[in-house]
Formats: sequence, C-alpha cells, structure tokens
Amino acid sequence: MNLSLYLLTVLIWGTTWIALKLQLGEVAIAASIAYRFALASLVLFAILLLSGRLQKLDKRGQLICLAQGLCLFCINFMCFYTARQWIPSGLVAVIFSTATLWNAINARLFFKQQIAANVLAGGAMGLAGLALLFWPELAGHEASHETLLGIGLALLGTLCFSAGNMLSSLQQKAGLKPLTTNAWGMLYGAWMLVAICLVSGTPFGFEWNSRYIGSLLYLAIPGSVIGLLLVMLGNVLVFRKPKAIPMAVAREA
Repeated sequence: MNLSLYLLTVLIWGTTWIALKLQLGEVAIAASIAYRFALASLVLFAILLLSGRLQKLDKRGQLICLAQGLCLFCINFMCFYTARQWIPSGLVAVIFSTATLWNAINARLFFKQQIAANVLAGGAMGLAGLALLFWPELAGHEASHETLLGIGLALLGTLCFSAGNMLSSLQQKAGLKPLTTNAWGMLYGAWMLVAICLVSGTPFGFEWNSRYIGSLLYLAIPGSVIGLLLVMLGNVLVFRKPKAIPMAVAREA
C-alpha cells in the first residue's frame, strides 16, 4: 500500500515541474502560489461539504491548521522558490532530500518514535545518490554570499516542510482527517501569501490564456489536492506501526 502511494505521488509531483515552468511569466511567483492554494482549498472544501465529511475544528485544531498553513503552504514554498534564484536546482534537491532525516529526528523528539536503522540508511543513501547525480552542477558553482543565503533558505524550507509533517501527524492523532486539515491549511497559506504580496507591494496579475490557466489547474488539483492527500495518507499508515516515523516521499513543485 505504501509503495503504491509513493509511486503515485512521485508521478504526480514529478510532472508538476512541467506545469510550474508553464506558470512562469508575467504573474509574480507569490501571487501564483496564492492562486494555487486558494483554488485547491476551495476544491477540498467543496468535496468535503458535498460528501458531508467536513469535520469541525476547535480552537486548538484551527491554530494547528494555521501553523500548518504557514509551514507547508507559505514559508516552505517561498523559501524554495527564492533559493532557486541563487543556487542550482541540484543543490536544492540535495538539501531537500534531508527532509526524511529531519522527519526521523523530529518524530523522535516530539513523538518519542524510535528511529529505524533502515530509515537512516535509506536517507543517507538517497542523499549520497543525489549528491553524486548533481556533483558536476554543484562542483562548478562558486561559493558566495548569495550561495550561502540560498542554502540557508533551502534548509529553512526543508525544516518547515518537516514541521508541517509533524503538525499534520499531530492533527491525525487527534482524530482529524487530512482532507479537512489540508483544506484549512491551504486556505490559511493562501491568505498569508496574499498578505505578503500586499505588504511587499507585489502586484496581483493574471494571464487569461490556456497555458497559465491549465498549469494552474494542474498544480492546484492533482499537484496539491491529490498529491498532498497521498502523502498524508502514507504518513497515517506509517504512524500506525509502533516503530515507524512519518516519511517525506516526494516534493512537489
């Protein structure tokens, strides 16, 4: 079951890079991300309301969703998009591959989950593989102030991603389903991005063409709604095992 979820998530999130490239243009990145998660949250809320599965959240649940939105759907994305301006994509991939290890460490610290040896070994092998794969790109990139800033932002984005995973697992342990928490988290994340645009003076634009609208729909529905749900479902299955920890199986664009 976990393998099927993993493969499907990799397929969906792997193809979001194509849609992301089609998004680049006149619309500011922060605005495009805000549109994406606003649309994704509306789709999730519509599904939940029509199916009668929208759960009620108390104040604690809403606050955790707010924090989840900040980590998973706001800071995380802004950090990685900004980091790519200064460091190569290969280095970004290598840094994000440490998310599995951060998940293991955080699960140990906050949930007292034992860290399985195969998880550490797998994470180390994956990190080494990515480093070797992108070594030519990494070796040819000179260190500079911008490089260090990009690395710091990529690491911060990875830590936020892991923190979001922990918050989601906390919600699920309280009996809340990923669909409900993701809907609220995406909505909060979208509003935070709107606030960032307003404060920074970033203009809100939109491209009324098939390229931009089609890629936006793909990123919002398969890329966000379906992909993130698969990840959260996989984490639920893993958490039910006494010695397991949540895993970051992929990274969507």
